[in-house]
Amino acid sequence: MVPCAILDANKVKAGATAFSICSTAGIMMITRRHFALGAAVAAPALGMMAAQGASDRIRVGLIGCGARGVDAHIKSLLKMKESDNVEISAVCDVFDKRAQRAASMTGGKPYQDYREMLGNRDVDVVVIATPDHLHAKMAMDAANAGKHIYCEKPMTHSVEEAKQLVATIKKTGVKLQVGVQGMSDDSYETAYKHVAAGDLGKVVLAQIDYSRNYKDDYWLKPVDADLKPGVNFNWDLFLGSAPKRPFDAERYFNWIRYFDYSGGVPAGLFVHRATRMIKSLGLKFPEYGSAMGGKFEFTNSSAEVPDTINIMLDYPGGPTVMLISSLANDTPVAHTLRGHKATLEFTPEGFVIRPQKLFANEVKEIVHKKTGAEDTELHLRNLLRAVRGQEELKCDVMLGYYGVVACQFGIQSQRERKYLKWDAVNERIVTA
Repeated sequence: MVPCAILDANKVKAGATAFSICSTAGIMMITRRHFALGAAVAAPALGMMAAQGASDRIRVGLIGCGARGVDAHIKSLLKMKESDNVEISAVCDVFDKRAQRAASMTGGKPYQDYREMLGNRDVDVVVIATPDHLHAKMAMDAANAGKHIYCEKPMTHSVEEAKQLVATIKKTGVKLQVGVQGMSDDSYETAYKHVAAGDLGKVVLAQIDYSRNYKDDYWLKPVDADLKPGVNFNWDLFLGSAPKRPFDAERYFNWIRYFDYSGGVPAGLFVHRATRMIKSLGLKFPEYGSAMGGKFEFTNSSAEVPDTINIMLDYPGGPTVMLISSLANDTPVAHTLRGHKATLEFTPEGFVIRPQKLFANEVKEIVHKKTGAEDTELHLRNLLRAVRGQEELKCDVMLGYYGVVACQFGIQSQRERKYLKWDAVNERIVTA
């Protein structure tokens, strides 16, 4: 998203009814009411919420009341209400039916436009559980309004958006937790200690997968017949900065299948796996990357994103990271860090380091039993404790940025059929 200059309302000509704002999708017109909302969001809330004491109740506003918002975030936060002194004070969704359902579950005030919710002084932390293409703008608006943020993965829909969000978080000083909840499992930070200590020798290759299987079509949900655009649903708010298209309910309910709103497997699944490798190996940006794949099984599907994709990323000086996935076969692949002296394999219980035969006399087998878990409740709790100054974030904005870049290498390479490299000076992906 290209940031727009903040307009000075005092300089707007009298009698004007609409103003233009810039976006990557072109020119979008906003009403006087929406202009006022944007100006309110752009200005930080008075006395931006500082790190709170443990006795202070934290009030959460949820944006996006679909399956992830309800089943993961609302249910977790309700469970944490007393133990973590937290409450849901507001809920928001472009589909009123979802917002009202969430309001009845939580007692939170319902909204359709997230910008109105950001003006609510009874919201300290915002949880963003919307389609991917809305993450960046909502997170930047929330930060500029002085709200701390839990942003579902992927952090943003593009590398450029990620750069802008990093700058916004640094400028505002709010806490932003990226929803890669696997980072609340200590296996990956512990693995890095062994990697840094040289227990594996030089790591030359890492591999990890995230595969599923579907019988007839993939990521396909039914359309709710209750949805009525212009009555209980705002199509324009759903589109945000995405290309303008006529209303299509299938695109709303199955947004993950379309490149306008999603990156498919890399953005929806690989971001979990890539972030694990990045954390375990102390990586930042890939140097080169490529991907192969396509719609191999579900050839008649209306989905744009491929059902099979495999990515290879070369990081400076090594290793190569391999990300393997198909939505037409769920046979797992071992999750391993392959070093010259030993191999680390992640397991459901933690990980095991086993020596290579050549170094059996030098390297001892190490077994790590994990603490924590890949758990949304633990990840939310970490954010709340970070807001209170009690812990560091498990998946902060920079780790989120590295994950976005890794996945975007794969998305762009597969779509463009090109070998790509990282332009470190301008922080962008270019043709190699």
